[in-house]
Amino acid sequence: MFGMRGSELLIIFAVILLLFGATRLPALGKALGEGLKNFKKGINTAGEDEVSETDAKPKV
Repeated sequence: MFGMRGSELLIIFAVILLLFGATRLPALGKALGEGLKNFKKGINTAGEDEVSETDAKPKV
């Protein structure tokens, strides 16, 4: 994973824990997960809209 070892990931996690605190980490993780889910949904929806517009025949 990007050339990082377990000890480096542990240090990064400890710094994040110090910055945000143990009580705010679950809320931060939930918000990050929802944001990623909405981002993926938006990308998929945008791709479907472009395909449907190109497939649609103009009314004459």
